[in-house]
Amino acid sequence: MNQAVVQLFVNGLAGSLSHRRVEALRRALEDAGARVIESPSGGDPLRVADEATHVCAVGGDGTLRHVTAAVARTGRAIPMSIFPSGTVNLLAREYGYGRDPAAFARRILGSGTPRLGRYAHLGDTMMFTCASVGPDSAAVAALAPRLKRVIGRLAYGVAFLRVLSRWPRPTLKLAANGETIDCEAVFIAKGYYYAGPWSFAPHAAADDPFLHVVALRRARRRDFARFMLALLLHRKDLSRDANLIRFGCDALRIEGDGAPPLQADGDIVATLPVELKIATETQGFI
Repeated sequence: MNQAVVQLFVNGLAGSLSHRRVEALRRALEDAGARVIESPSGGDPLRVADEATHVCAVGGDGTLRHVTAAVARTGRAIPMSIFPSGTVNLLAREYGYGRDPAAFARRILGSGTPRLGRYAHLGDTMMFTCASVGPDSAAVAALAPRLKRVIGRLAYGVAFLRVLSRWPRPTLKLAANGETIDCEAVFIAKGYYYAGPWSFAPHAAADDPFLHVVALRRARRRDFARFMLALLLHRKDLSRDANLIRFGCDALRIEGDGAPPLQADGDIVATLPVELKIATETQGFI
């Protein structure tokens, strides 16, 4: 049997990352018989080693985007995994990846069948779990990276307090399924989770070939608060809120006045206008 070669792409700035945890993961993989190649996730472009038989993204959802793009450039069907070490780790949560190094090593070196994940193209980058334009994306844009490294997800709360004083209400126009919709905020789900253990699209899944869209006709402070409260209370049926528009599509164009920012998987990746489209290719996750 050929020896497994696992390439770890490590984000040294990930929120909950520690060198001890990475070293424990390396030892667990080597104890299970694998050869390990450790590479930083910074730099552009990332390069997957020719001998790698498995690629693991060690970091958060942002790290995952860069690593998956590197795997796609190889043209090879290399299985991937996610060792959750970021601030939120939405896709890792959906796929059930744990933080115990020994259990993680057993999982990815086992004989399990890869689960095919689909992502959305967003310009020259990817979106795996969720995207949005509105007050929450304005908060992500106001986030202080250094503070995030120190206090983790609490930094989003600090950033949101800044947004409260200058509340954004851009005029957005959505185009999908041959129709256009006017709104002031929009949330797009590719995976199940949003911002942690919450979901605004209970039928969304990482292997689902659709975008699940929720638009707020008006996004006043009270409208946004009502929507957030529904999420925090895990209310599955949002259809009773007349301020919400819900639909599915495989491609979506968003335009908006003032070029507001769009966040995807917790990072600002573009300003409007943008187009999102479900990728035809898939990626296997063990």
